[in-house]
Amino acid sequence: MNQLKATSQAAAPEQSTGDLVKLVTEQVSLLVRDELKLAQLEMGGKAKQAGKGVGMMGGGGVVALYGVACLIACVIIAISHSLQAWLAALIVGAALLAVAAVLAVLGRSHMRKATPPVPTEAVDSVKTDVAEIRERAHR
Repeated sequence: MNQLKATSQAAAPEQSTGDLVKLVTEQVSLLVRDELKLAQLEMGGKAKQAGKGVGMMGGGGVVALYGVACLIACVIIAISHSLQAWLAALIVGAALLAVAAVLAVLGRSHMRKATPPVPTEAVDSVKTDVAEIRERAHR
C-alpha cells in the first residue's frame, strides 16, 4: 500500500494515459501477489496450529486408552483381593487419565486457535486496499 502511495505521488501530470494505465496494472499485479503471499503465510500458520491440536488430542486418546487398561487391571486385581496391587493400579490409572484430560484440553485449545480456516488478515487487507482504490478513483 505504501508503494502505491509513493508511486502515485511520483507520477507527474505530464505522463500519458497509456503510461498511467501501465503503472496501475503493475501496481495491481504487485498488490495481488503480496495479498496472496499474506494469505498463504496465514493459512500455513493455522494449519500448524490444527496439526498440533490434532496431535495432542490423539496423544490424549492414547493415554486415555492406557488409563482405561490400568483401571481394568485394577478391577481384576481388586477381585483377586490383593489390596496393595489394587491401590497401585488405581493410582496409576487415575494419573494416566489426568494426563489424558490435560492433553485433550490443550489440543482443543490449539484447534480453536486454528479456526476459522480463512485468512482473515489477508481478507481485511484486501478490503482496505479496495476501499483505498475506490476512494482514489472517485477523486
